[in-house]
Amino acid sequence: PASPPAAGAPAARRPLRPSEYRLRPLTGYGPPRTPPGGTPVRKEPLLKVPDDGRTVVLTFDDGPDPRYTPDILDTLARHEVRAMFFVCGEMAGYNPGLLARMADEGHVVGNHTWSHPLLTKLRRRTVRSEMERTSDVVEKHYGSRPEWFRAPYGAWNRATFELGAELGMEPLAWTVDTLDWTEPGARTIVGRVEDGAAPGVVVLSHDAGGNRSQTVKALRSYLPHLLDSGYHVTVPRREYV
Repeated sequence: PASPPAAGAPAARRPLRPSEYRLRPLTGYGPPRTPPGGTPVRKEPLLKVPDDGRTVVLTFDDGPDPRYTPDILDTLARHEVRAMFFVCGEMAGYNPGLLARMADEGHVVGNHTWSHPLLTKLRRRTVRSEMERTSDVVEKHYGSRPEWFRAPYGAWNRATFELGAELGMEPLAWTVDTLDWTEPGARTIVGRVEDGAAPGVVVLSHDAGGNRSQTVKALRSYLPHLLDSGYHVTVPRREYV
């Protein structure tokens, strides 16, 4: 069937201004606790990976989208690097073959909810449904349940941390935001990645939610430059947290 409206599209219509939901530190919930499943309940998302060497993590949100995700996968394969894809369950259900390809090529698939809602405005049971349905479709087509979660719009609260932990997922945010959803031009996206590159950073881009041709073009430029500069593009392991 034809792809549904790309998840996250409303965000692409926002003006370029700081979001009120931009990774605000969440405090006052007491020390992290660990539920029976073993995943800790955090007070804020992880923003980077250990800076053991010049390591960078590339992440792509809102997909998979058959218009852009294959080109991104092709570029990653050409340079023999892996990335993280935080998928929306609705998009994944329409494009199961792309999840299977991600598994075959060693990429990590994370949970980005089913329909890309603002979770802080939803009831707890609805948030759980958004997460569980997405984990189910990822397990079906990728082969295993996601171990990482990213809240749409970076809007985290206590319920998202608790439910994510109950479902065995760690919350991962980002260090470098390309703002590619604003369609600033491929050259600008390249500049944001290269200027922000540093050991341990997590780069946020999107492979769906609007016209992502600039994202595809930018990746073709900055990825070889990062590698030539001595950076190791990799995916995080749960062991480090």
